[in-house]
Amino acid sequence: MLRYRQALRVGFDQVNQSGLLTANHIIQIQAELEQNNAGIRKLPGTALKDGAGQTVYTPPQDPNDIIALMRDLERFINDDELFAADPLIKMALIHHQFESIHPFYDSNGRTGRIINVLYLVKEGLLDIPVLYLSRYIVRTKPDYYRLLQTVREHDTWEDWVLYMLAAIESTASDTLETIHAIKAALMDAKHRIRAQYKFYSQDLINNLFTHPYTKIEFIERDLNVSRLTATDCQSSRHTTPPLASSAAGECCEQRRTVPHAARRPERH
Repeated sequence: MLRYRQALRVGFDQVNQSGLLTANHIIQIQAELEQNNAGIRKLPGTALKDGAGQTVYTPPQDPNDIIALMRDLERFINDDELFAADPLIKMALIHHQFESIHPFYDSNGRTGRIINVLYLVKEGLLDIPVLYLSRYIVRTKPDYYRLLQTVREHDTWEDWVLYMLAAIESTASDTLETIHAIKAALMDAKHRIRAQYKFYSQDLINNLFTHPYTKIEFIERDLNVSRLTATDCQSSRHTTPPLASSAAGECCEQRRTVPHAARRPERH
């Protein structure tokens, strides 16, 4: 998940700076995920298989074709005049096209899901990339792959778009619930620590809720305090009630994907 968070941060910064989501940005995102510079597939032989090992789809094999298709996709993403449609519908089409091009040796799925959320940021539907569609896709994986393939074979675009819209609706609802749970847990921890410890600080609260788990080294490094102080601070985490622990667990996957610069620390 650390690589996913870093890759998302790379893409988020690029979209914010340029206002575009380009093929080069996508290549950089995948490179961050894989920690290599293999880039676009150059060798033939890639095929997508089902659980029985049967080939169900063979993506483009020639590197020149893949590059040309990625350029076409880049234009489709960034030029609204090519296809004027609601951004949510267009996101569904972009995702299918990218997954069908399958431009990389590895991490096409994760890269495609990052493209989803970055496109919504680019279009102004999200301020920060917090719509984590992976959970919905994983829960409905058979439908996801079936619908991807039936579009290729039978042009059933409507079914595919409706599936993706359902994914967005479900994820948006879950995300709002998670955000409210995080806020409630944060406020509860804040009041408990303030009441029971002399060393209360907002920086400590923000630090505890930045990491999915806390170590003395994290507090010592992030807050620039001594190890003794960090040890005392860490003991405050045990005052966090079950609700806070549950909320933190539920939101771990989401929070890891949000760039630190995009998180707004709570004010007094």
